[in-house]
Amino acid sequence: MHKRMDWRTVNFDWNRARAFLVTAEEGSLSAAARALKLAQPTLGRQVAALEAELGVVLFERFGRGLQLTPAGHELMAHVREMGDAASRLSLAAFGQSDAMEGVVRISASDAYAGLLLPPILKRLAEAEPRITIEVLADNTAADLMRREADIAIRNFRPTEPDLVARRLREARARFYGSPAYLDRIGPLAAPADLVRAKLISPTGQGEFLAALNGLGLGLSEANIALHCSSYLAMWEMVRHGLGLGILDDRLGDPDTGTRRALPDYAPFTFPVWLVAHREIHRSRRLRYVFDILADALG
Repeated sequence: MHKRMDWRTVNFDWNRARAFLVTAEEGSLSAAARALKLAQPTLGRQVAALEAELGVVLFERFGRGLQLTPAGHELMAHVREMGDAASRLSLAAFGQSDAMEGVVRISASDAYAGLLLPPILKRLAEAEPRITIEVLADNTAADLMRREADIAIRNFRPTEPDLVARRLREARARFYGSPAYLDRIGPLAAPADLVRAKLISPTGQGEFLAALNGLGLGLSEANIALHCSSYLAMWEMVRHGLGLGILDDRLGDPDTGTRRALPDYAPFTFPVWLVAHREIHRSRRLRYVFDILADALG
């Protein structure tokens, strides 16, 4: 039997607690305001009101950001539990809806969002125009537990018990270059020939090179022409002849502006997972979009 709560002890509202939680997680009022889609002064007033209600100082200024005070650290765990509970409540309520009308948010890498999803979303819009799709094109994984997205296309299996996942396929990534660039540097018949090529890195400096050299390719920083944080931008640079890039062959092979740089070299393989919160089983709209994506991407 649940113990009855003494509501007289609750002397602040959830909006202010949420403002505190997101500000602590984002590290600044400006970033938190963007995350919550609020004006920064409004968010600042909510945090200040919470401090006044609780009678404690939650943040200290640190350069351009904010740091939690000891009191803020102590309260953070409790407020995070409130946030998780609020998220579960939202998910449960959302899952009860059997309506097809509404929004479905899909998280995918910018390359998949820009090159793979458009024809699928076109078919989806024609089949079920009542559903509005929002695409989060980002190379960092969206937090499905906090409803940053409803469905995610990922290259790793989730570990959270409240998430469901379907392994769609084993993807293959290969080296590609523009025909003009490949003609200029000469035939690349073996991996050792890559030392004559320039590559465009889609990850942080050193990370991409280390991954390639972990496969025994023996490349150096001299082989890296550009560092780029976007796979989609990297691909356009490849198409313009700035160097070689690595991309899923389901995207690279159909592109007439590129061709495989090492046709006989074994591809890099990685899994493609479709992930959603388990509440998807109680939402007709989310199940419909999930099944469409699974069928098209599998």
